[in-house]
Amino acid sequence: MPNRTEPDHIKPDRIDALPPLRDVIRDYGLDAKKSLGQNFLFDLNLTGRIARAAMPLDGTVIEIGPGPGGLTRALLMAGAEQVIAIEKDRRAIDALGSLVVAAEGSLQIIEADALEVDIKSLGPAGGKKQIVANLPYNIATGLLLNWLDDADHLDGLTLMFQREVGQRITAEPGTSAYGRLAVMAQWLCDVRSLFDIPPQAFVPPPKVTSSVVQLSPRPAPLAPADKTCLEDVTRALFGQRRKMLRSSIKTLKTEGLLEGLSLTGNERPETLAVEDFCAIAEALRRAQQG
Repeated sequence: MPNRTEPDHIKPDRIDALPPLRDVIRDYGLDAKKSLGQNFLFDLNLTGRIARAAMPLDGTVIEIGPGPGGLTRALLMAGAEQVIAIEKDRRAIDALGSLVVAAEGSLQIIEADALEVDIKSLGPAGGKKQIVANLPYNIATGLLLNWLDDADHLDGLTLMFQREVGQRITAEPGTSAYGRLAVMAQWLCDVRSLFDIPPQAFVPPPKVTSSVVQLSPRPAPLAPADKTCLEDVTRALFGQRRKMLRSSIKTLKTEGLLEGLSLTGNERPETLAVEDFCAIAEALRRAQQG
């Protein structure tokens, strides 16, 4: 009789019976490639913690770069109904074959470059969808910015970054880490840092500490703004973050952007709230529409 605490569709005994991850790496010659940003997480307590942080795991769970499948196993064991794992490395796809069998229909592997995958197209149309992943460091920021474009199609993102990037996502105004990434992420999502993971938890160990960050898409953006204009404003202002606003805003080459706003021009960009950037972006939009 199955354990009542396990979802009916999960076969924990079959997954537990799989070879240890270190054996999988050895048997399939799956040495981490620096060019792919690979650092494999073996600690079952940590992979389980990430999976539990993303619960409930109903609907479609999208994983990026599963490698030998440590987090993938944890997601399935935690009750994921359907995991779609996007993997570029053919060696890893071969290594995941036994896990696909053990998952009995709950795991699909897509061979692709995650930067080129249309997240909206994955899983049933209109169904719940979230991303849970230990992201390759070398493409993590690019992936996040792509996904923010489709935030309204996602129910959540639980992602591991190098800690410096995690701090830039969750940074508050007035801090040194606050910048374009914080504004764009927090405009569309509620963000919070969950916990750090030390380098020694990975094989090979990276030179930096990692952080797990959770982003919950907002029902509506924090404030009205045209996305292209907001990107232009944040790029221009944070490009001269130490200058006063009246000076840095000149790079937008548009007069009167601060007129009617509750800003004096004496502020520095790093002290502005997300809503302030949105207000400037809307002023820029109106000016461009003439």
